[in-house]
Amino acid sequence: GCYKSLVCNGFYWFSLISSHLSLSCCPDDDPFQPVTQDETVAVGGVVTLTCSVKENDNSSLQWSNTAQQTLYFGEKRALRDNRIQLVKSTATELIITISEVQLSDDGEYTCSIFTMPVRTARATVTVLGVPGKPVITGFEDAVQDGGKVTLTCTSSGSKPPAKLHWYRDQEEIQGRPDVVESNPDEPTYTVTSELTLTVTRNDNNALIACAVDHPSIANGDKRTEQPLSVLFSPSVSIQPESDLPREGEKFFLQCVGNGNPEPTAFVWRRKDGELPPMAKVDDAFLRFESLNKSDNGVYECQADNGIGTGEVTHTLLVQDPTAMSPSSGVDHAVIGGVVAVIVFIMLCLLIVLGRYLIRHKGTYLTHEAKGSDDAPDADTAIINAEGGHSGVDDKKEYFI
Repeated sequence: GCYKSLVCNGFYWFSLISSHLSLSCCPDDDPFQPVTQDETVAVGGVVTLTCSVKENDNSSLQWSNTAQQTLYFGEKRALRDNRIQLVKSTATELIITISEVQLSDDGEYTCSIFTMPVRTARATVTVLGVPGKPVITGFEDAVQDGGKVTLTCTSSGSKPPAKLHWYRDQEEIQGRPDVVESNPDEPTYTVTSELTLTVTRNDNNALIACAVDHPSIANGDKRTEQPLSVLFSPSVSIQPESDLPREGEKFFLQCVGNGNPEPTAFVWRRKDGELPPMAKVDDAFLRFESLNKSDNGVYECQADNGIGTGEVTHTLLVQDPTAMSPSSGVDHAVIGGVVAVIVFIMLCLLIVLGRYLIRHKGTYLTHEAKGSDDAPDADTAIINAEGGHSGVDDKKEYFI
């Protein structure tokens, strides 16, 4: 604990001699002791300085800058600097702001209250130098597959020194430790980092990024990206015009090469023989004006892009003109199945309908013959079967 004692009384007399030193050992017990806090601001920002006391005996509060120049004495401006503005001035509080903060504003600011003795408190303003957007060099020339490339990232103007991070697409990769150099005539630093990569064809067009990490900016706000360019020999494939080449039709094979740069030279060959007389080479295409069974065979394409070559083969098998494509066979099978289902349903309906008609016809015949069993003779039976019944009055119609 801190108690009022002879030691504190001794400091009381010492403070009379040095009014600019805040030497109170009992700040909690001194209601007149000013209270401040340290502030951090980036270049170009606004910093707010607050000084407060618990009690006041009609003494004025004062803010002074790092050179001990008075900025505000109470509500009165003392220094002609439009960047410095008064926010609040009361008997117990003095608040000012400094806008468009510069690196020269960095340092200790003093708040004083002119009691007897004078009491002071200090607030340290830390001004952050904002690093510039990083610059990446080393991309001047493309690199061949399997080669190495060294990239350099540089950012200037940071205070304290910034940290640099390397990324390949979204994955962080490790470069060499940062090299920090102080800038002449400025309290800022230039930071440099190097990254050496052994590249493959999979790295072609990969985004290499350098990002700045610094308390004055949000992570990733200052980032530079650039794609890698890797030279590699082509990988080749042959794409036929159709999957079912038929005799007598036109047809072509296309040679597709994927490389950096794209291949520009193509060579067509037929294994175990010369190209057919009716086959014509058209750069990446091998065209057949009219397919023949004699065109069957294995064809090879070789693509060259100046970095290297790639080759691939394709087996051509010419079908009869009446051959159906696999898709047509599937379509016919589907249609045949649908027709079979329809025929089956119709047969079921016919059977049900026939049984229904037979059943109702028997009932009709039975009603027609009703009463003939009890007839005394054949004539009476016929009359009863035709619907005549003894004892039933004939219906009569009267015409007026």
